[in-house]
Amino acid sequence: MCGIAGLILKQGLVPDAALLQRMTAALAHRGPDGAGHHVAGNVALAHTRLAIIDLATGDQPLFAGPAALVGNGEVYNYRELRGENLFSCATGSDCEPPLHLFRRDGLAFADTLRGMYAFAIHDRVEREVVLARDPFGIKPLYTAEVEGGIAFASEPQALIAAGLVAPRVRAEARSELLQMQFTTGAETIFEGIRRVLPGESIAIAKGKVLERRQRTALPEGGPLPVSEEEALARFETAFRDSVDLHQRSDVPYGMFLSGGTDSAAVLAMMARLNESPVRAFTAGFDVPGAADERERAAVLARAAGARHETITVTEAEVWRHLPEIVAGMDDPAADYAIIPTWFLARRARETVKVVLSGEGGDEILGGYGRYRAAMRPWWLGGKAPRTRGAFDHLDVLRASPTGWRDGIAAAEAAAASSGRTRLMAAQALDMADWLPNDLLLKLDRCLMAHGVEGRTPFLDRAVAEAVFRLPDALKVRKGRGKWLLREWLARNFPAAEPHRPKQGFTVPIGAWIGHAGERLGPLVAAQPGVMEIAKPARVAALFKAASGKREGFAAWHLLFYALWHRRHVEGILPQGDTLEYLATR
Repeated sequence: MCGIAGLILKQGLVPDAALLQRMTAALAHRGPDGAGHHVAGNVALAHTRLAIIDLATGDQPLFAGPAALVGNGEVYNYRELRGENLFSCATGSDCEPPLHLFRRDGLAFADTLRGMYAFAIHDRVEREVVLARDPFGIKPLYTAEVEGGIAFASEPQALIAAGLVAPRVRAEARSELLQMQFTTGAETIFEGIRRVLPGESIAIAKGKVLERRQRTALPEGGPLPVSEEEALARFETAFRDSVDLHQRSDVPYGMFLSGGTDSAAVLAMMARLNESPVRAFTAGFDVPGAADERERAAVLARAAGARHETITVTEAEVWRHLPEIVAGMDDPAADYAIIPTWFLARRARETVKVVLSGEGGDEILGGYGRYRAAMRPWWLGGKAPRTRGAFDHLDVLRASPTGWRDGIAAAEAAAASSGRTRLMAAQALDMADWLPNDLLLKLDRCLMAHGVEGRTPFLDRAVAEAVFRLPDALKVRKGRGKWLLREWLARNFPAAEPHRPKQGFTVPIGAWIGHAGERLGPLVAAQPGVMEIAKPARVAALFKAASGKREGFAAWHLLFYALWHRRHVEGILPQGDTLEYLATR
């Protein structure tokens, strides 16, 4: 994990050193272990390093002949790439093989990579820069057309902090955020800042885009005729290989452990592959009656012989740190799971620098209840996902959001192709937007805030090839999702009790807001970003009623947006606790 940034200007223009330094400084939290620059003619590359692999010689930029590279993430199969291609490498860095592959294969260089990455490669002979992002969208990368050319960075706030882009909100993306908690597609919530799409490679020269190509994370085609035993064998092989690769590290690593099947599978495989006990971290809450995974996680940890640590996320701690947590979500995702994830990362950093987690298990193996609804025809109660927004029928916003499903509708049309079943199309839909723009964004920003690298072994090309095209009946059976994973756990880690009904992960945000609602509501209503879109009296009433499920969810979205807008649009740095920060003028 690192931060990258840079400029590709028109011929004859020279990158401003002070501007490059401002971008680098804005990304320092992503790479506290070092920084480097490469400036050649009209191109500048910057890198901030979180040292994970090749601690001695892995500083960036990396060079090979006329090419220079800065990268964020990890290429897990770097050893295999060296052996297969007989590259002569000057360092032990996992990012050097991609540089040699680029010199040989051009834009196709990423086709054989297994990992999470965002690269910028400058070819001084061709006078072009290639930007590339991994197919699952695990690592972020953003671009902006600026005066004289194109700028890029690992986070939008670096482009804003450098003065390259003004922080103006796109109304369409704001509606998506309020209604769905995340935004879709290439356009971000900031006017003029775009995402490099998952799997996209872009060639840029003289300040202009020359070519784009995209590699998908999921295999094409409909379900294959595979027996359950064959499917289990395929999954076992791919998953074992993926976890093994994801453990490659020159620094201590551990995992985030919930009581669910995804992290249970990661724990079981890590315990099998490691001689030393796995370090596992679990969060719980101080609200009576709230879903708390610590007891269940402790059972799993004991069964696997793991070194298990738990933390309690308290209401007081949440209000103290929430402005800081939301400030890290510059590309906003109002997922309340940012709260425990941030606190877990803070605790994990005391003993490890890398954590594995179960993100992607539901998407790749068919776990969500909405998938089962999508499988049914409409006359049997089937429905498309995300047809209802958080603010529907609440009479809080000044105007009903319009067009907030346009991005999801476009992704739905693209996902329902190549002979896919309804279930496969629903999975592909989530892989296109929900996963990279919510779950993985949350993991990236919350862990990077503490200098921790997050790894997701379910999101691996070999795992996707092994399980995505399985028959629906091996994913959903007897009204339960992730059937194949449950069967694998039943045989390999029965302590997980995998055929128990799925218990969703929830954060007691409604209860916390309910306790502070009378004070919070007027403060949120008075924020400039909220005043623009919502009725103050109705906002105050919403916060008073936040103990209700729908009201609590909507109140959280408004609170998140108020804190986000204050930091990333108004430019006010977090000071004090939540109430103090919102009250400061």
